[in-house]
Parts: sequence; structure tokens; C-alpha cells
Amino acid sequence: MDFSAILHGVSVWALPVLLAITLHEAAHAYAAWKLGDGTAKALGRVTLNPIKHVDPVGTVLLPGLLVVFGSPFLFGWAKPVPVVFSRLNNPRRDMALVALAGPVTNIFLAVVAALLLGLSDAFPPSFQSWLSQNAENAVIINLILAFFNMMPILPLDGGRVLTSLLPTPLAIKYAKTERFGMLIVLLLVVVLPRLGDELGMNLGVFPYLVIEPVRFVWPFFEFLANL
Repeated sequence: MDFSAILHGVSVWALPVLLAITLHEAAHAYAAWKLGDGTAKALGRVTLNPIKHVDPVGTVLLPGLLVVFGSPFLFGWAKPVPVVFSRLNNPRRDMALVALAGPVTNIFLAVVAALLLGLSDAFPPSFQSWLSQNAENAVIINLILAFFNMMPILPLDGGRVLTSLLPTPLAIKYAKTERFGMLIVLLLVVVLPRLGDELGMNLGVFPYLVIEPVRFVWPFFEFLANL
């Protein structure tokens, strides 16, 4: 096992993953606070300090293992931001705004990373390669995280947005699916593709819901990065 290669891989993935996941949650906390619910604010979650948002398993251990073992994609999570939706100024509308704050932040970070990638030549040569890899990885991670979270499955952000848009009777029924949400996500992302491989069928919906949207917007980010 080439430990120098592992250390390099971790060094160019750790910072983008950490920033993408923790700032996503910080954005939720800030939006909820500004829209009337101070629960996350009281718990110190309206902060750029990643320690407040890090989940030891979801933010550190799991992404690190995926990098070490050469996984084709990264997956992780931070500590969920507690939001009491009934305390929001306009619960149905503000639920969607709080949910959208995370993916919008990831899109913003992807734009910043692309612009930084385009400026990497201005830095010392010894620093350019490491910086450009970090910046390119940040674009990829933030775009994947944004589109992944917008899948219309509770408790993902897209599920929150959909719940806020549905008529009240349907929203109440849909909200009950949240208890099974992560199982549904694992089914779509992990189980169905593996089952499809065994059956010789393409059962992977993850590429259509996440990877294809990333590919669609990728030329815009290449333009920003002057590639």
C-alpha cells in the first residue's frame, strides 16, 4: 500500500469534503435563525467552525475510508441541524427556504472553487498542483452534494421543499415517509445498482438524479475555471 499516495489523496479531498458538508449545515442553521427559529443558533450551529457540525463517522471516517479504498464516489454527512418548523415565521414557505439554503451554499462554493481553479496559475508552482486538485475536487463535491440533497426524498432538502409545496393533506401523508427516508436513499444509491449488476440490468437511478445534472452544468464551471 502506497501511504504517500494515500496521504496525498486525503489531503486533496479532506478540505473540500469538510467545507462542503459543514457549510451546507451552517447555511441551514443561519437560514432557520433568520426566519424565526433560534434552536440551531442556541446550540452554536450558526458558525463556520467545522467542529460544531462534524459527525465523526459521516464527516470524517466514512469519506476517509472511501478515499483510501478508491471509491468512485464520496458520501458523507454532518450532524443534522435541528429546526422546529412551527417556530418559523411562515412554516410552509420557510421550510423550503431553510432546505434550499444548503444546496444553494454548495452551488456558491462550487462557483468560488471554479474561479479559484482558474486563478491557480497565479500561485507558486510548488503549490499550483495541490491547489488546483483541491479546487477541482471542491467543484465536483459541492455539485454532487447539491443535486444529491435535492432528491425529493425526506429527510433530504428536496423532500423538505416538496413537502412545503404539496397541499396540506398530501404533505402530512408524505411527511410520514421520513422515517424510511435513509433506507430509501441507500436502496437507490447502493442496493439497486448492485442488484442490477447481478441481474445484468441497469437499475441505477442515482446517475440520472445526480450525475447527469452535474454533467449538464459542468461546461459552465469549466468556463468559470478557464479550462
